[in-house]
Amino acid sequence: MGRCHSMTACACSDGTIINMSRMNRIVEIDRKNMTMTVEPGVLMIDASNALRSQGMQFITNIEIGDASLGAMACCHTKDGLDRGQICSSVTGIKWVMPSGALAQASETQNPDLLRLVRSSHGLCGVIYEVTFRIKPLEAIQFTYLPRPVAEVTHKEVADIVARSDGIMCWMIGDTLIFQFRSRAVKASRLGSLLPNIRRRLWTRTGAHLGRLIDLYVPTSPLKSFGHHLCFASYRMVFAALRAVGGFSLNNPEKIVDYRHTPPSSRFSFSFWAFPVDQWLDTLREYRKFADQHFAKYGFRCNCPLVCYYVPKDDSSILSFTRDGDVLTIDPIHAYSDLPAWERYLREFNEFACQRKGIPLLNQTPLVERTHLIAGYGDRWREFSAWVKTVDPERRMVNAFFAELLA
Repeated sequence: MGRCHSMTACACSDGTIINMSRMNRIVEIDRKNMTMTVEPGVLMIDASNALRSQGMQFITNIEIGDASLGAMACCHTKDGLDRGQICSSVTGIKWVMPSGALAQASETQNPDLLRLVRSSHGLCGVIYEVTFRIKPLEAIQFTYLPRPVAEVTHKEVADIVARSDGIMCWMIGDTLIFQFRSRAVKASRLGSLLPNIRRRLWTRTGAHLGRLIDLYVPTSPLKSFGHHLCFASYRMVFAALRAVGGFSLNNPEKIVDYRHTPPSSRFSFSFWAFPVDQWLDTLREYRKFADQHFAKYGFRCNCPLVCYYVPKDDSSILSFTRDGDVLTIDPIHAYSDLPAWERYLREFNEFACQRKGIPLLNQTPLVERTHLIAGYGDRWREFSAWVKTVDPERRMVNAFFAELLA
């Protein structure tokens, strides 16, 4: 079991669980070969701080800072810069097989096996050491473009992708906020202040406010008005950032440490990836889906929707970008009513699957086998067959995976 990386039950069991959190030693930072070797319980935020002290950083710096590196080495997550998937920068993994034998794979030894283990989700055994590729510390520039969803064109999305090193965007009401990410010479003065404000927003304020409105505003019209005001404040912040020309910061400064976030400020999310040329149409259909769901059940997500651009990458068997560049649709919600949130997720999963979306095993709650077969096709069957060969007694297969493996 890793830490703080999954929205699904992939790390749950009614049997034995090995908690890897105390295997948290940084083994080596190799500046000559530009690699970092760690035990699996090391957290992203702690490893990143160690690298920054030497003027280095990970290839991909995800925003969930208290996720463990062992989990990220064998699962899938994303960021809108560089290769996008952190497991793609893994150059070597060592693990204990279900039989008890030791095994390892690297880019120079057994690269085909490494491609499988990068997607293994712990099903091939217990990872005890991982090596990541690193690079010199970089500054990145953030600039912003707000656009009405109804006015954005396919050509505009294609142009945005073509001229950016990385992209995130938020859908706030009927407005899309594109965040362009590009290399910068150095962090700006504003960039030294904004990371702290941003961490406060994500770890204490944003989700907490959305949940408070749902819990304590007495009537549905007033709740809708409260969320409208909340979303308007988000748009004002982005408008101000656009007006000042954005800001730059050192890439790892966007990592957020959620270790001390109280339960009232935590949020959940889902993930589906769509081909770039299909994404805009799907996003507009998603808006209709969300409105119809609200009309039927009175439920709407209380946090802005987020989307990531992730480039084509075939470094792992279950890479969600194997066939081309994608943009994701990730609903975020700070739930106070779990059944209502889960009902929304089930209907969203069917919506996304019907539109040829690709889910994740660890970040798409309530994912089903039919979704995985539709999204990955023969790759899911190949992966399932491989798991059976490395674990014929199914020692590593919990109830979650038992339902999903083909």
